[in-house]
Amino acid sequence: MPTTEGVRGQDQVPQPKHLTPQRFLFPVLIMTFLAALLGVMYLDYIVDPQKNLHDFPIALVNRDEGDIQGQPGQEKRVNFGDQVAEGLQQAVPADQIDLRVLGINEAELQMRNAQIYGAVIIPGDFSKRLGILGVGSIVPGDIQLPTITLQTNPRTGIFATTAVERFGEQALDQVNQQVGQQLLATVRAQLAPPSGDAAPAPALSGATQIALERPLNIVIDQFDPLPTGTGQGLTAFFYALLLLIAGMVGAMIVHTLIDSALGFLPTEWGPWYLKPESAAISRFSTLLIKWSAVAGMSVVVSGALMIVANCLDMPIDHPLQLFLYGALVILAVGVTSISILATIGWAGLVVNVIFFVILGVPSSGGTVPLEATPKYFGWLSSFEPMHQVFLGVRSILYFNGSAQAGLSRGVWMSVLGLVIGVVLGVVATRAYDRRGLDRAVRAPEGQAAPVN
Repeated sequence: MPTTEGVRGQDQVPQPKHLTPQRFLFPVLIMTFLAALLGVMYLDYIVDPQKNLHDFPIALVNRDEGDIQGQPGQEKRVNFGDQVAEGLQQAVPADQIDLRVLGINEAELQMRNAQIYGAVIIPGDFSKRLGILGVGSIVPGDIQLPTITLQTNPRTGIFATTAVERFGEQALDQVNQQVGQQLLATVRAQLAPPSGDAAPAPALSGATQIALERPLNIVIDQFDPLPTGTGQGLTAFFYALLLLIAGMVGAMIVHTLIDSALGFLPTEWGPWYLKPESAAISRFSTLLIKWSAVAGMSVVVSGALMIVANCLDMPIDHPLQLFLYGALVILAVGVTSISILATIGWAGLVVNVIFFVILGVPSSGGTVPLEATPKYFGWLSSFEPMHQVFLGVRSILYFNGSAQAGLSRGVWMSVLGLVIGVVLGVVATRAYDRRGLDRAVRAPEGQAAPVN
């Protein structure tokens, strides 16, 4: 009869020898690190954009031609537009707003190239209308309030538009009060009786005084409004994100499936498990196969995204540009992701997620302008792929494919990323191959090689 120990030994399930507590906790620590990094990056850029505001570009356009005012024989030339512009420059916090004094043509050019988020425009007849308002408070007649236009640039995004409107509410309201005080003092001086005249000065009606205290009509206008189907300027961000994810996730899928087909990874379909014999192929040749798959994928996926966008009635004025740029982005991101995986192995999954997504999305400037985020996001945006991709897509979708609006930067940075990815992959895999660091399965010393 078998002993109790023998029966117990047959019933015992063999435990994996390599699953130590340290290895069991390792993925938990990795995910904790990624979650903490995600929290810092995604919350820090959205918690308080107003506090983080810096170097936010807005144009100041003073077109006021001035006016000649005063009693006959005492006329003098005045330019209230200059006074308003000077007051606005003093009122605006220089550490938050980059107020650029521009002509109307330069301001429109910078609006079309996404270089400024809005403009304050003082019209040419500003002094004349302000003078008429002062006279009209004494002499009956029809008058119109002098107007200052606050132009937003909706193609730079909904948050930028909101920030410009908030700036207008604060800064222009302060200017309105200052102009009102000056105008009210001028009118009262005009109503004052001559020296030695005992008659009291005519009193201003309450309605007139209220009108004079805030004499400016602040008009908010959109420069080149967006068409419908653009998600208030968010489609560019999400399309860029789709291209980035397609390149990164597509590379990971290509990497896994080709390694599985070559026998370097097992293939599992539900309960079916297959581990074929590893192919006799170098790391460099494997890399070339994966790059070829990514190249084909980039063209097909870019076309598929174009079809989806068209079916959803998303406006695309330059479809060929968007298709070619999309294919370039997917190729560059995919090739680089594959090269990182070929260089450092499974750790490349973590590196790709951190580099392309965790650091890239909040520093893209696609939802919150970089001028409303902590300054280190601006540093990240100088090399993070997502920002470059967003600039290129936004230029094609909203700014007529203008090179100055970001397409030029988006293209050459994508090409640079592609070159870096190619160089990294070639250098790493060729170095491994020369040193004999192939991917063949070897048995531990003293044991026979495993049979596949």
